[in-house]
Amino acid sequence: MLDSSFAIYRRLLVRYLRPIWPGILLLGLFLVGSVGLQLLNPWIVKSFIDAAQAGAPVEALTASAIEFLGIALLIQVVSVAEAYVAENVGWVATNAVRADLTEHCLALDLGFHQTHPPGELIERVDGDVSALSNFFASFVVDIIGNGLLLLGILGLLLRVDWRPGLLMTAVCGVAVGGMLATSGIGTHYVHLRRSATAEVFAALEEQLGGLSDIQGNGAGAYILDRWQVQLRSLVERATRSALVGGAVTSPGLLALGIGSIAVLGTAALLHQAGALSIGTVFLTFQYTAMLRAPLDRLTRQARDLQTAGASVERISWLTAIPRAVEDGRGAELPHGPLAVELDDVSFGYDETARVLHGISFRLPPGRVLGVVGRTGSGKSTLMRLLTRLYDPTEGEIRLGGVSIRDTRLADLRRRVGVVTQDVQLFRATVRDNLTLFDPSLEDSRIERALHDLGLAGWLHSLSNGLNTELAPDSLSAGEAQLLAFTRVFLRDPGLVVLDEASSRLDPATERLIESAVQRLFVGRTAIVIAHRLDTLRRADDILVLADGRVVEFDRRDRLVADHTSRFSQLLRAGSLEALV
Repeated sequence: MLDSSFAIYRRLLVRYLRPIWPGILLLGLFLVGSVGLQLLNPWIVKSFIDAAQAGAPVEALTASAIEFLGIALLIQVVSVAEAYVAENVGWVATNAVRADLTEHCLALDLGFHQTHPPGELIERVDGDVSALSNFFASFVVDIIGNGLLLLGILGLLLRVDWRPGLLMTAVCGVAVGGMLATSGIGTHYVHLRRSATAEVFAALEEQLGGLSDIQGNGAGAYILDRWQVQLRSLVERATRSALVGGAVTSPGLLALGIGSIAVLGTAALLHQAGALSIGTVFLTFQYTAMLRAPLDRLTRQARDLQTAGASVERISWLTAIPRAVEDGRGAELPHGPLAVELDDVSFGYDETARVLHGISFRLPPGRVLGVVGRTGSGKSTLMRLLTRLYDPTEGEIRLGGVSIRDTRLADLRRRVGVVTQDVQLFRATVRDNLTLFDPSLEDSRIERALHDLGLAGWLHSLSNGLNTELAPDSLSAGEAQLLAFTRVFLRDPGLVVLDEASSRLDPATERLIESAVQRLFVGRTAIVIAHRLDTLRRADDILVLADGRVVEFDRRDRLVADHTSRFSQLLRAGSLEALV
């Protein structure tokens, strides 16, 4: 297990620090320089004390004092530079980890995201990665630098006199050995604390997302009670983690304190015996006191390694989750409207139940298919399969004669445009909401797309045009759909899938929506999940689903003419209530 952990640490260090090796090299140089300067100053003080006792001239003593102050100032400059470089290295490395984790999370299937709330993933991507900042910034360099400082101090103590040097070497050996032996004990408790933090973030995200329902139903007090339970759990785990972390490092520091007293006493006895000068006694005391700093840093690194170990475990768990939908080999979809073919497609969100059963149909390019069915009949699932948010359990889906498993996901989703009932708006400008933050799209092209969709008047009604700042709840459902239509239009897909939300339209924008839909369908294949009969009048073909099976599939005019068809019965009833 230990070898496995170190292998993970090594892979992380190599992967994320190799691109920024100049910063690591500079950090190492600063640390080595700092070690040398720290070892030098006590020798200057020793020489000053011995020279003063020997009656050296004031000029010589003044020169030693100036030299001491200069080196002390240089130590501070190097320390500031070292801290700056370490901070920069830590941020660059951890931001690279955050980017990779975010990309991985975005690539995971919807089933994973339905069981892991955004708050939990935010804590993984940010909280756990932040805990690795010191690990990336200075762990290896700090271990080497403080190890060199420790060895340098012990070597100089041995040079001064072997007796206090040997005694302090033994004490440091006990302290470091105990620290290494107990370094892994606290990892489990740190892991529990990080898990509790993730649960708190998940609950907070959930509660803020449901704020209107909580306030509207007067559930604030109950939510706070639940919140207190989760915070209490976090406090208990954090306290336990801190106690264990302190307990495993305290024995080493205690041994160091006892050893320092013993060394100081030995040096005093040697001075009384005439074996050491007063300056050498000071040097022994100073070096002994200096040992605490590298041991403290090594102890802190051991604690950080516990925190990093728990974070690494949680990050490794996340990155080890396989993508349910793998990228295709790169087959290209044809240009223009795409034919849609489903060949005996079945699908289930888990192994216990199927949502779709043996769906087969072919939609020629350039035609509009209306899909109707009761809630739970599989309409939305069908839409998700077409964009490979999931892959069929059985069967095959082809667009333009090409299996969608063989295309690149980016190419597929560029050629298939989707407008759902719930349009995601971002706290950004209209331009960014339309382009989804793609800076390569020019304003003229965006404005032309809005004009082609009949939305130029809507754009002119905005206070700052494309630079108008939007908030997630600043537009009506119909206006949000206008943005979604434009997003699709800018990509110029060959297939449009529209989960129409006509029942939620703002009456003032309904005419614009109708015009936009009509223009969006020109020169494209379209699939419309219908919620009202007005939409179905645009359809060339009709697909009726029931319990995940195809009940009817034919040209719309034939189904209308056939008075025994289910679709014809719906038209005569004048409503889709029987289905939706």
